[in-house]
Amino acid sequence: MRILSVVGARPQFVKLAPIAAAMKGRADHVIAHTGQHYDELMSDVFFRDLGIPAPDFNLGVGSGKHGAQTGAMLHGLEQILEESAPDCVLVYGDTNSTLAAAIAAVKMHIPVAHLEAGLRSFNRRMPEEHNRVLTDHSSDLLLAPTEVAVQHLANEGLGSRTVLVGDVMTDVLFKVRDMLDRTNEPLAVNAEPGGYYVCTIHRPDNTDSPDRLAAILGTLGSLDKPVILLAHPRLVHLAEKHGFSLEQGSLRVASPLAYPQLVNAVRNSAGVITDSGGLQKEAFLLRTPCTTIRPETEWVETVELGWNVLVSEDLGILADTVKRPAPEATDAAPYGDGKASERTVEALLDAFA
Repeated sequence: MRILSVVGARPQFVKLAPIAAAMKGRADHVIAHTGQHYDELMSDVFFRDLGIPAPDFNLGVGSGKHGAQTGAMLHGLEQILEESAPDCVLVYGDTNSTLAAAIAAVKMHIPVAHLEAGLRSFNRRMPEEHNRVLTDHSSDLLLAPTEVAVQHLANEGLGSRTVLVGDVMTDVLFKVRDMLDRTNEPLAVNAEPGGYYVCTIHRPDNTDSPDRLAAILGTLGSLDKPVILLAHPRLVHLAEKHGFSLEQGSLRVASPLAYPQLVNAVRNSAGVITDSGGLQKEAFLLRTPCTTIRPETEWVETVELGWNVLVSEDLGILADTVKRPAPEATDAAPYGDGKASERTVEALLDAFA
């Protein structure tokens, strides 16, 4: 059986790592990289540390407006599908690459499986929300990471196509955490363990408005510990455009970290401040308190268990929220046991072999 994985951004390559490992000896696994994001951190070391195979195809589409980018991917992926002739196409997450691959495969009558199916923010301002909903309704097999995701799919009439496999990012994080324990890696941030916060901010709702971005940066700069701001290029560009300095008060600007370094920084921090989806969940898995500057989250379990607090309209409570006491310890494992990739491959073989 031949399975084509389509990825296009750094988080998808991280998800690909355990899937590729679980495929070995069980299926002919072909990998296509759309090139949606170019990431200089995706070096040979990045691939080696996580055991990620090199792509068989690379479209090199690059960044651009949603329509142009998705259209270029559709054109390129049709040729890849013809050449590779897969028995099914596996798509990951909620990017334009995900949607383009799903549409291309459906048009060519090739079965589609969606990994990380059923996540919903219910915020229709987010392009990712449209990508994931359209992909779910186009797919033949829905690989859900959580019970909540399973329920969302059932509510949309997709229950018969759904399999609960768990979250593959949990597989990766546990592997990296154990590797860090063995190697005693030094921190990649200039701070003492427990004496800093890790921060990422990049979403348009937080960065496009000069007033809102100024309020967020001002609050972060007033915190009682250094805030290591892993500055996304989009944030750097908009700060310059708005005439703001990212280095103010407690804020310390740093480049984005490779995944193992990020995990190490988060688990040794006093807390995480973010508007990223994945980082909320990783903070929870590492039992690091998180504050999310968004009105909603796809990873609702992190909020329900007390390890994540949402702050959106009232930024006046942001500082106190970040400095709150750590929540009660929990053994809850809503994202699985670190074996989601094995269950994913089993589900693919059961459905399409």
